[in-house]
Amino acid sequence: SLPSTSPFTFRKLAGCTLFITGASRGIGKAIALKAAKDGANIVIAAKTAEPHPTLPGTIYTAAAEIEAAGGKALPCVVNVREEQQIINAVENAVKTFGGIDILVNNASAISLTGTLETETKKVNLMMDVNVRGTYLTSKTCLPHLRKSRNPHILNLSPPMNLNPMWFKNHCAYTISKYGMSMCVLGMAEEFRGEVAVNALWPKTAIHTAAMDMLGGSGIEKQCRKTDILADAAYCILTKPKSFTGNFIIDEVLLREEGVKDFDVYAIAPGKTDLPDENAFKEEKKLSGSQHEGPDGGKENTESAAAKPLSPVAETFRVIQGAMSEEYVRMTQGVFQFELSGDGGGTWYIDLKTKGGSTGCGKPPVTADVVMSMSSDDFVKMFTGKLKPTMAFMSGKLRIKGNMALAIKLEKMLSQLNSKL
Repeated sequence: SLPSTSPFTFRKLAGCTLFITGASRGIGKAIALKAAKDGANIVIAAKTAEPHPTLPGTIYTAAAEIEAAGGKALPCVVNVREEQQIINAVENAVKTFGGIDILVNNASAISLTGTLETETKKVNLMMDVNVRGTYLTSKTCLPHLRKSRNPHILNLSPPMNLNPMWFKNHCAYTISKYGMSMCVLGMAEEFRGEVAVNALWPKTAIHTAAMDMLGGSGIEKQCRKTDILADAAYCILTKPKSFTGNFIIDEVLLREEGVKDFDVYAIAPGKTDLPDENAFKEEKKLSGSQHEGPDGGKENTESAAAKPLSPVAETFRVIQGAMSEEYVRMTQGVFQFELSGDGGGTWYIDLKTKGGSTGCGKPPVTADVVMSMSSDDFVKMFTGKLKPTMAFMSGKLRIKGNMALAIKLEKMLSQLNSKL
């Protein structure tokens, strides 16, 4: 939860009506429960009316939790692939609560498979739920949202980064999630001044039933709780409607709002959080300086989403994009970087495992070389402004481990400099 001193702990959503798709479990339910503590009305628009054999919760168990938390609940059986079910639920919501103030498009389908491995029915499912379902639910709610004093649409979707690396491993899924993001871009501008439209995405993997299925046993210890997205969503939904067209990272926004202790969100406090690349490869785009959507005024330009990557994170992003089997074959080494200063910490480049990878935190396997230096010198070294040999000779770079591999990395840098 947000700290007790936070300005976001007041009952700002009391009496507001939230229409949340996929709210019977996971992230959708967490957002619902956060709003319920304010005394909000929650429309649970989800498919599960009968207990699922493997997934926890139904719209009715979620409704009981919401009522217990202090809110009012209206469970509605809604498959967002069925337009009439959306229409019926919206009409029921307006009849029951008098209107709709907030729409959260959380329902989503996922299949992290390549083009040849993705069955047509899975393609149809992701396009129907993620893109068409988001579009139709937004379209159906908008006439009612426009009557609200501070209406919001919030899509659980990533910023759009057109680097091919985000498409190559799961093209259909990325297209479908970007479809949700394009709804944010278009509707934020179309309804500017009337309805706020934003997107929210996690910085790290979030522990849900879907993550258990995708990541396997024990994956939860590297994940964060759904509470972090609920708190970030609450911050967004309590801002004025002029805050629009943003693509927001949960942690970055919460840091801006004064949250300092992120261990409270960890499933296993003290563990390194798993970058959201196992289940949602788009995570890295959230930290990027991609197209953040139209400028929504002063508050918008100062938002988390409008801030670019740190130079260190941007450097690693470009390195990841330049990864190739050739670099891995030539190098066969794992490099760990201990960086001091802004954007520092522990980072790695894995040029041993198939395909190669980079990331924040310790590498997936033991590092062959550990390099310690300042963040500024690291960026200079990777952009060709500081030769690794000179950095080492001058004491700016300290190296432990296989020196021959360190020299190989220098050769790779000369090829990467044009891209960095």
